[in-house]
Amino acid sequence: MSLSDKARKSLEKIGLTSYEIKTYSSLLKTGPITASDLSQKSGVPYSKIYEVLGTLEEKGWIGSDDSRPTQYFAKSPATAIQTSKQQFETEFRNNENIVLKELIPLYEQSGISERPDIWIISGVINIAAKILEMVDSCRNEVMIAIPKVAEELAKESLPKLRLLHDRGVDITILVSEDVDDGTLKSLSRLAKVKVKKGLFGGGIISDKRYVVLLLGEELGTTGTKEAVAIWADHSGLAGFARGYFEYLLKESKDVKSSR
Repeated sequence: MSLSDKARKSLEKIGLTSYEIKTYSSLLKTGPITASDLSQKSGVPYSKIYEVLGTLEEKGWIGSDDSRPTQYFAKSPATAIQTSKQQFETEFRNNENIVLKELIPLYEQSGISERPDIWIISGVINIAAKILEMVDSCRNEVMIAIPKVAEELAKESLPKLRLLHDRGVDITILVSEDVDDGTLKSLSRLAKVKVKKGLFGGGIISDKRYVVLLLGEELGTTGTKEAVAIWADHSGLAGFARGYFEYLLKESKDVKSSR
């Protein structure tokens, strides 16, 4: 069975060259094989085959044994793709840090005024979707204030908070004192949690820049009350919200971790 053009193009898009695709697909068909035999089977020139095999091994797509001559074998496609994905994400984060470290100071020195995005969001479903999107994309720090009315949203966010926790993101959560013990216990496994009496407002601040602030309810077009929030990509507004959040933390009680 030969590879379809669609599969071949997809492999190219995730970083494999034409020779690497020929080599890997041939290994899937042949099983363990020497480099010289693989060159003949795949059509990759012998002068290139060792270079291609070395690159595929570095990328995690193939392995080799200690026999003489060495035999090469294909790793599972699922394993290979996952390895490539992890390598790409690691490399992207490293490059991201280098680029931001050098370019942000240049941008700040330029005096260019930035036009931030600020939006009004109506409806619990829309607000929840935006908050979950922010949680999912967070990289370094997230601060969340959860009043009693937003308790269900907190429960829905647990899987994504668990992913953030596993990625090493710093998570701080402030909750109303009337949130139930089960929710508190679940949150305290993943984050630093504090309880505040009389917490009426809520929101989320992600990476010191993105912010959602819950404003309460207003009369919607259907005549029913709808939840309303502000979403902003604005470091100044996020900084103001963060300062107020930290002020509330000082007035709050710690919740012991239940890890």
